[in-house]
This record gives sequence, C-alpha cells and structure tokens, in this order.
Amino acid sequence: TLRCDTSLSSFFFLRVSLPLQVFFSLVMVVILLVALAGNVVVCLMVYQRSAMRSAINILLASLAFTDMMLAILNMPFALVTVMTTSWIFGDVFCRISAMLFWFFVIEGVAILLIISIDRFLIIVQKQDKLSPQRAKLLIMVTWGLSFVFSFPLAVGFPPLQTPPRAPQCVFGYSTDPWYRTYMLILMLIFFFIPFLVMLYTFMGILNTIRHNTIRIYSHPDSMCLSQASKLGLLSAQRPFQMNIDMSFKTRAFTTILILFSVFTMCWAPFTAYCLVTAFSAGFYHKDSFFQTSTWFLWLCYLKSAFNPLIYYWRIKKFRDACLDLLPKYFTFLPQLSGNTKRRIQPSAVYVCGEHRSVV
Repeated sequence: TLRCDTSLSSFFFLRVSLPLQVFFSLVMVVILLVALAGNVVVCLMVYQRSAMRSAINILLASLAFTDMMLAILNMPFALVTVMTTSWIFGDVFCRISAMLFWFFVIEGVAILLIISIDRFLIIVQKQDKLSPQRAKLLIMVTWGLSFVFSFPLAVGFPPLQTPPRAPQCVFGYSTDPWYRTYMLILMLIFFFIPFLVMLYTFMGILNTIRHNTIRIYSHPDSMCLSQASKLGLLSAQRPFQMNIDMSFKTRAFTTILILFSVFTMCWAPFTAYCLVTAFSAGFYHKDSFFQTSTWFLWLCYLKSAFNPLIYYWRIKKFRDACLDLLPKYFTFLPQLSGNTKRRIQPSAVYVCGEHRSVV
C-alpha cells in the first residue's frame, strides 16, 4: 500500500485554492450542524413519546442515530483536515476513524434495507411481521455484523492511506490482492447488494400498487360494496360508488423510496470513487485528488443531513411531534398546546356515493 508522508501537506495545500478551501469548510459546517440537530430531534421524539415507538419509527430512529454518530465522530475531523489540508490526529486515530466511518455507514444501509424489505412484505406479500421487539432485535444483529465487517480497519488490516492525500483515511491505490479483496467485499456489503435488493423490493411494490389501482378503478362498485358489507355499515343491496384516495397506501412507501433515492445519489459516486482509487494509480496520484476526495466526501455526508429533513417533510407524526418538542427547548417560540394543532383532514375520510357514508 502506498503511503504519503505528512510533510507533503504544504504541496497539496498549494493545489487547493483558498476560495475553494473556504467553500468546502463552510459547506461541511452546514452539513454537520443540520445532520446533528435534525437527527438529535428525531431520536428525542421517538425516545420521549411512547406513541411514536412503532417498529418503523424505531428503525428510523436507529437510522437517525447512526447519522448523528457519523456527524459527531467523523465529520469534525474531516472538517479540520479540509481546513488545514493535513491530518494532525495520528495514524492510530486514522485507523479508528476509518473503522467508525464504515461501521456507521454499513449500519445505516442495513437499517434502510430492513425498512425496504418490511414495506415489500406488507404491500406485496400482505405480511406484517415486524413488531417493535423484532425491530430492536434486528437492530442489535445489524450493529454486531457492522462491527465485524468494519473492525479489521481499526487494527490495520488492510492499511489505509493516511491524509493529506484525502480529507480522511480512505482506500488508496494498492496491488495487494488481500487489500483489494477486502475493499471489494466492503463495497458489495455496503452498496451493491443492498442496492439490488432494495431496487427489487421497490419494483415489486410499484408493480403491486399499479395492479391494485387498476383493479379498484375498474370495479369501484364491487370493491366498495365488499368493504362496506364486511364492516356492516351498509346494506349489500344498496348501490353506491366509492371515491378512494390512494395516497394513504403509497405515502409511507414514497417516503422510503425518497430515502433510497437520496442514498443512491449520495453513495453511488463515493463507491465508484473508492473502486477507481484502489485500482487506478493514475487517478490516485493526480494533483487534484484531494479536491476530488473532498467533493465525494461532502456528497456522502450530505445524506445524513437530508434524512431528518425528509422525515419532517413526509411524516406528519414526526412533524407534529417536532412542533410540540421545540417549545420545550426554545422558550422564545410561542407556546401552543397540541390540541390546537389537531384537525380533521378531509383526505383521510373515504366516502361512498352521494350520501358520503363513512367507510
């Protein structure tokens, strides 16, 4: 494995213009603050509110926790390295930092994979088997597996390139077959296998939703009559038509699909960057490698800041809980009771025919 002495930091500093260095630093500060504050709020909401501790919310809180720990234990050191263009924390902490980085990254991907499979089982297979207890058990298992796959980095296997060639410890160019094998295994576990599995689940879910939509709109009378007869609310001989809002079936899935899209956009370039770095000496030894590494690192950290914003935008329970939680910690905000913000949403009421009989 090739290593560069830290005395070369001044050389790479000359390759990073001051405006670009300031830009990288400011962007990483914003990402760090948003990722830290947003994910802390998500974890607090699930921890403090028993009503929020459903299986899916526990998984989302675990995902927020991994993003929060990534922001606390990795982003500040990468920020300092971007600002100084030299790694000042030593070789030992370099290995530990790399282990923590991949540990939280693999755990976050595993949680997103579990959520995607759970949506597939519910929508396609009509099986809702994930209870809060099982969710907690799966979280413990994934934490253990993530540690097993990332721990070799902490003991120097394989040895990673120490900055300043990159803003943090990354995979560098090497001809060692064990080095490349470990890196390929890590890429498969972290990106390629979860991406293919999640893509398959989402395609199956989309296909099921499309068939259900066609069936409902092709036979609205029989569908509404069947549902009303089961509920005992309407007579089986009474004709009516049903107006169904399909958004309640697809909104939760759409949220997970957005999380998957953000994961793909943020981590696919970083995965390609790691592969090219390990197998291409020319790419690794380019003078612009530090800037390129910073761009890709900035992009992958962006996912940790996007996730809590997506929760707030897409999940009403998180949004309401966040609005209730903020006045407790920010006294300058107006104190509003929870009851004043609750109202009936017409989109959540499904009616049949002209008499608007509630189903």
